[in-house]
Amino acid sequence: MNSKLKKAFSLISATVMSAVSISAVLPVYAEKDTTASKMTTFPYTIEGEDLEGAELWTSIYENQIPDYSGEGFTYLTGGNLSFNVTVPEDGMYQISAKVAQILDKDQRQQTIAVNGSEYTKHVPYYDKWTDFDFGIVRLQKGENTIEFLNKYGYMAIDTVTVSVAEKKDYSVATSETCDPDATPETKSLMKYLKSVYGKHTIAGQQEIYGGGHKNNYEWENEFLEKLTGKVPAIRGMDFMNYNPLYGWDDGSTERGIEWVKERNGILTASWHINVPIDFDNYELGDEVDWKKCTYQNYQASGSTFNTANVIKEGTKEREYFEEAMKMLAEQLQKLQDENVPIILRPLHEAQGNEGNYGDGTSWFWWGDRGAEVYKELWKLLYTTLTEKYNLHNIIWEFNSYDYSNSHTWYPGDEYVDIVAYDKYNVEYNRGDGKNSGPNLIAISSKFDYLFKLTNGKKMVAMAENDTVPAMENMLIEDANWLYFCPWYDGGEDGGTAFLGEAYQDHEELTKMYQSEYCITLDELPENLYSFTGDEEEKPKTTTTTDLKPATTTTTTSGKTTDVSTTTTKGGISTPVTLGDANEDGNVNISDAVLIMQSISNPSEYKLTKQGEENADVVDGDGITNSDALAIQLVEAKLLKITDLPTTSEKIGNLS
Repeated sequence: MNSKLKKAFSLISATVMSAVSISAVLPVYAEKDTTASKMTTFPYTIEGEDLEGAELWTSIYENQIPDYSGEGFTYLTGGNLSFNVTVPEDGMYQISAKVAQILDKDQRQQTIAVNGSEYTKHVPYYDKWTDFDFGIVRLQKGENTIEFLNKYGYMAIDTVTVSVAEKKDYSVATSETCDPDATPETKSLMKYLKSVYGKHTIAGQQEIYGGGHKNNYEWENEFLEKLTGKVPAIRGMDFMNYNPLYGWDDGSTERGIEWVKERNGILTASWHINVPIDFDNYELGDEVDWKKCTYQNYQASGSTFNTANVIKEGTKEREYFEEAMKMLAEQLQKLQDENVPIILRPLHEAQGNEGNYGDGTSWFWWGDRGAEVYKELWKLLYTTLTEKYNLHNIIWEFNSYDYSNSHTWYPGDEYVDIVAYDKYNVEYNRGDGKNSGPNLIAISSKFDYLFKLTNGKKMVAMAENDTVPAMENMLIEDANWLYFCPWYDGGEDGGTAFLGEAYQDHEELTKMYQSEYCITLDELPENLYSFTGDEEEKPKTTTTTDLKPATTTTTTSGKTTDVSTTTTKGGISTPVTLGDANEDGNVNISDAVLIMQSISNPSEYKLTKQGEENADVVDGDGITNSDALAIQLVEAKLLKITDLPTTSEKIGNLS
């Protein structure tokens, strides 16, 4: 069996797909199974007063909240509340509750825990019962404990509902650039990104800057190639050294051009633009030592730079920012002159440290006056670069968070191409139940928030990160980040920063890099910057000559026709269409959905005997989520239908 097939089945054997809810009416061939099951039937709803540790309330002191269900509700105060659910396989589940919160007029933090891993949400003021989404969480095979922790408390709970999470529709993301005048190369890159989104993740790596690693700017790539045998496809840079104060040219732009023109890679960059700390006494054009500059917020740095004045014409802050934009434009123009597009992530992490109140608590100065000022700053940068400097080689990437008001920071679809999150959860907010070491979870709750922020219209990326999530976690958690990009490594041996073993599980990182799921530099198409999208739309024909006996058929984009073979059991020959669990003559995602439904809700749905024969494509030993995953890989064109093994080809033999 070829190496590509072995790699794909290695992915299957290491991964199970999360069960998803079916949005259409199930076909008539899904027979009802009357056998009792200990598994929880979803959607599952429990009354608040029935939670473990709950007390029955009918009012919150003198405050009446009518129209509750059951005998009343419970109030999160004094102790934790919990309940259990049992699931057949690892998978993703939605937790929601009908709640009221009348203590805090603004919002109040609430914490839930799933098998001990905590998640914090901000619940707004609700004086009537309101459906609140606590997010999509991963439940493990078997019994799971879900708790509401009394850390902040004072939330009323009428009911809690757990349901199987619906699988995301990645196809709704647009391949169109927000800049209608984008260069052909930029539009082609955007189309390529869309073509792989939801099916693959792209490997990226931030380079060190300013002379680090003894001026070896390939240090990170060399480390990764030695470790994994592969080089990342995306190179991350920073334009911070081009500024009106102390700027020096460390060759970032020229390295970016070489990366794209000579190595056929993808380029991304951030912009840690500095301001003088003593801005009141700063004269425009003065050179300022870097020690007297900052990109931190004014409270942390003591800077007198007022971000709110940047959006006002005629101010010194505006004049300074105009000069900074000019210097950035000079570098971007060099790229455009060489037909090099770039994923630009300026003014990033604006809401970092939860800058909710516009009081300088965000990490960086560009977010320290709140959301409204920030959005105007983003629009000023966009219009200046595209209209004043005629730069159209930019894919605009916006950094978001998942706080309850993060949507108020979003500049708008017309100014954004990609939405990104920066994952740092090794030291804090781990969510994996561990205290140290690499954190391999795919942070699906963050992905889900960003996906919903634009109703799926914008692709979602992990623009910075410490640990690269495990491949199987990204698949199980349905968090298919467009790309990942660890921050640069500060150590000479890879042991002191983000490529070292304190942050990266080297075995998992190697598995990711060597998988079919992950796209590395050598796997980018030769026509990356002339990509039209037609490459994905043309029918792909495969003759099934290697399955015996078999019918010769073809597969076309979007729909896979049947591949028939024969299995013999008890001396009876029975035609089997590999993968066709629902027996409709086609192999596609509906077969995977039906398989997962039969596993997740065995008391409700069961495959017919013929459907079971058809669905058992991986190991020949019964229906599992691995069969559903294999069919999804066919749908995603990571496998051909002809690659699915017959019942005589055991997946275990590939180990």
